[in-house]
Amino acid sequence: MTDKVQLLGISNAIVDVLAHVDNAFLDSIGAPLGSMTLIDENQAHDIYSRMGPATEMSGGSVANTIAGFANLGGATAYIGKVRDDQFGEIFNHDMRSLGVDIRLEPATSGTPTARCHVLITEGGQRTMQTYLGACLELALADITLSTVGAPKALLLEGYVWDIAEGPALAKKAAEIARANGTAVSLSLSDSFCVERHRASFLDFVQNDADIVVADEEEIHALLGTDNIETAVRDLATYEALFAVTRSAQGSVIVHGDTVIEQEAAFVKNVVDTTGAGDAYSAGFLYGWANGRSLTECAKYGTRCATKVIQQVGARVEKGLLDGFQ
Repeated sequence: MTDKVQLLGISNAIVDVLAHVDNAFLDSIGAPLGSMTLIDENQAHDIYSRMGPATEMSGGSVANTIAGFANLGGATAYIGKVRDDQFGEIFNHDMRSLGVDIRLEPATSGTPTARCHVLITEGGQRTMQTYLGACLELALADITLSTVGAPKALLLEGYVWDIAEGPALAKKAAEIARANGTAVSLSLSDSFCVERHRASFLDFVQNDADIVVADEEEIHALLGTDNIETAVRDLATYEALFAVTRSAQGSVIVHGDTVIEQEAAFVKNVVDTTGAGDAYSAGFLYGWANGRSLTECAKYGTRCATKVIQQVGARVEKGLLDGFQ
């Protein structure tokens, strides 16, 4: 382990299983087109056995950001729970192939590794069937001085709060980070997650977070606001730095009295918006970790998100920011 790590991610470790299917396949498993459904272990086995050729890669929101950050040239590490099974090997191998330092060994008991069956129909529409499995077994005992280390920043996923010991392990990670001079960043994950844990999130943002990355809907859910102007005024009262994505309206960066508005880049053909926020986070945090101005960080995030929505899959390609101004 090395203190040269710039960004450590702590999140749900999920393998994305991407396959092209037709509407008849969706009907056969009872999945509404474009839906995102949680399934059990038996359903996961059934769907996987019936799928055709598939692409399997590490996934989950913060894991996507860590992978993207690594591909941009950053030094990364990751904490997430997988099992010692086929999908656990896929997840760890994929992340390590990008240079990510995996901090936990696979579990030798418990439920199988989490996976998300990403079923892609004509036109690029995605229907997701997700089995959470082992990722929900991340525990307080996994967060230690040695696993966290002293990176420049750590990035926590809001979905961690859905884990039994999630709020406690998030607080512990933040305590270790503060003692080591590590900045604490938080991704709010989705508005429903924010609504489930609003009080805890507000406390964490107030007392533990140095950086918060979120989309506008998540920010409104957190603050109870309904327009960006009011949200920006409220965010300015916090000490944390906020990077708020607004889809076609670009993004806004708020840090106290500093407010930076970044325009979105024009995209003629949007293929898949899934993972755009993860990609923005990778670019923004890469800029921040390398001492760039907040304006440059916002441009980096926009560049990464713009590229990702023009492809299938949430992976930021290697060297995307090389020579970018």
